[in-house]
Amino acid sequence: MPIVTVQVTREGSAPGRNSVTAEEKAAIIRGVSEVLRDVLNKPLESTYVVIEEVDLDNWGWGGLPTVQYRRKRADVAQS
Repeated sequence: MPIVTVQVTREGSAPGRNSVTAEEKAAIIRGVSEVLRDVLNKPLESTYVVIEEVDLDNWGWGGLPTVQYRRKRADVAQS
């Protein structure tokens, strides 16, 4: 029984959204389940997918919180 955890930042995929929509979550669950079926021959009904939305304040890379890192990359791209 595979259990897959997918972490995404708590922000929308379009302006004005602040989270992943129910439809997007359903597509993630379906897609991940189908990959495990196709690659590992795991039945869809035995695959669990957990989606965790992480606040931007709790997510970072490059030694910086996400918002600061994105700002830094945007500044470099504009130069």
